[in-house]
Amino acid sequence: MTAGLLLAAGAGRRMGTPKALVHDTDGTSWLKRAVRALTDGGCSRVYVVLGAAAGDARALLDGLDVEVVVADDWADGMSASLRAGLGAVTGEDAALVSLVDLPDVGAGVVARVLASGSGAAVLARASYDGRPGHPVLIGRDHWERVASTVTGDVGARAYLAAREVTLVECGDLATGRDVDAPTPGQRRRT
Repeated sequence: MTAGLLLAAGAGRRMGTPKALVHDTDGTSWLKRAVRALTDGGCSRVYVVLGAAAGDARALLDGLDVEVVVADDWADGMSASLRAGLGAVTGEDAALVSLVDLPDVGAGVVARVLASGSGAAVLARASYDGRPGHPVLIGRDHWERVASTVTGDVGARAYLAAREVTLVECGDLATGRDVDAPTPGQRRRT
């Protein structure tokens, strides 16, 4: 069993608002879309890590079957969110870590990465035209070491670079690009 772990705690300084609160002009919530991608892609349970504007973001999750985790130290960067999320997951052998600001990463990408391996020792990640990206599949055997080595806004990049990680090509399904600045089709709505 693999949990989906959605990191959505940041303030979104370059975006001008927390990315967990961003909606496209058609009203589609990035937060809800990311949760659906994890659920529809095959994750057994979804954990959502919130921080900045946690109350407003939590309200967007009403009615969804998710576990909300609040990273009190979210301002320290992605590492704080990742530590909080991994610390909250219970019962699953692995966690598929994704980010709220990947609007074109859908259930197909999630399913493909999940199909690449399983178990407590697994390490795999999506790649887009050969470029490593998210989501990242991290087996339970790695969680404690990942949590103890991540710092700032970098996440598990250095940990993964020092290990054999299965790359799962997903460039035919998505770009995997994170969105850091607003475009005309995005807005904040609570």
